[in-house]
Amino acid sequence: MTNKNIKREDGFTIIEVLIVLAIAGLIMLIVFLAVPALQRNARNTSRKSDASSLASALAEYINNNDGQLPASCTGAACAFISNWKPGYYTAANVTYTNNTSAGTMGDPKSLDNISIGSYLTCGTGATAEQATGTGASSRSVAIVYDVETGGGGTGTEQCITAN
Repeated sequence: MTNKNIKREDGFTIIEVLIVLAIAGLIMLIVFLAVPALQRNARNTSRKSDASSLASALAEYINNNDGQLPASCTGAACAFISNWKPGYYTAANVTYTNNTSAGTMGDPKSLDNISIGSYLTCGTGATAEQATGTGASSRSVAIVYDVETGGGGTGTEQCITAN
């Protein structure tokens, strides 16, 4: 005699499978949204590190040359580039301007470019990312570069001062 009221349970129900797929899809969505932000942050960190190491290389050049700033140059023609160990930028993307007096320095206009100017310092307050001659000495050097933002585009300016 067989009992027809006994239910066989060989496997998963369709509801269980759908729940697992929905959870897996949610996890994948979170991962795909997080990865680009992590990559952007890594590139921005590399840009900041390159700007700091450029400041160190320039300071070393100035110290080794009795306080003399290098002449205006672009890329590998810049004498202080030989002491620089880049991560994100290449030497070809560096522009250095030896100003003779206080002025201003514009936006690099690209995430791949970095601008350096003498007789400049970073601004304060709302203009902290801009290089200006206000309060700068003849040995002040400002390094301006762009970082990526979540909205895309050319990015937002950042500035560091090397004395």
